[in-house]
Amino acid sequence: MSFRTNPDRILDSIDRARDRAAEARADFTRQATARELDTDIPGIDDTMHERSRRIFGLVERTYMTTAQSQELRQLAQRFQAIGDIASHHARGDVNLAIHFIDSDRPDAVGMSPFEIFAEQFLEEKKVTKTSRADINALRLLRAKLREGVQSAYAKLEPHIRDAIRERADMGHVAAQITVDLRPGS
Repeated sequence: MSFRTNPDRILDSIDRARDRAAEARADFTRQATARELDTDIPGIDDTMHERSRRIFGLVERTYMTTAQSQELRQLAQRFQAIGDIASHHARGDVNLAIHFIDSDRPDAVGMSPFEIFAEQFLEEKKVTKTSRADINALRLLRAKLREGVQSAYAKLEPHIRDAIRERADMGHVAAQITVDLRPGS
């Protein structure tokens, strides 16, 4: 009996496919997160500009870690696999949080929303010359991440300057970037 006509092999194949689908649901993620810690304490005589560059450098390192993360690649792969996202419409947020660990100052948190539409995929397809949804989605997500981090940092800049004036950055500082992606409606 061949594979096509053997009912046991067909049912085994169906069971394996269901198991793979169940594992994929268990691994479901809609966020990509990275966190970086800066343990270099600035000198007492460092200027405000040097101390703000330290925080900006920390945010930049966190951005690079997020953009290169496996979680972001998994989010990009969802564009070819799940519901509304497969039609290339998604909404998301980029969150930037700066934690002043050795200070009582509250965390500085900024958020920037974004949307991805089918037209953007067509433009990316022209640039990359590939129709693979995951590659085009990864390029779009990285671009949205970059814009979102810049926007969130611009919103946080007054809070960061206040923290530097209060010397809240004279200890360990951590930055966390989270990209949240969900189907568009």
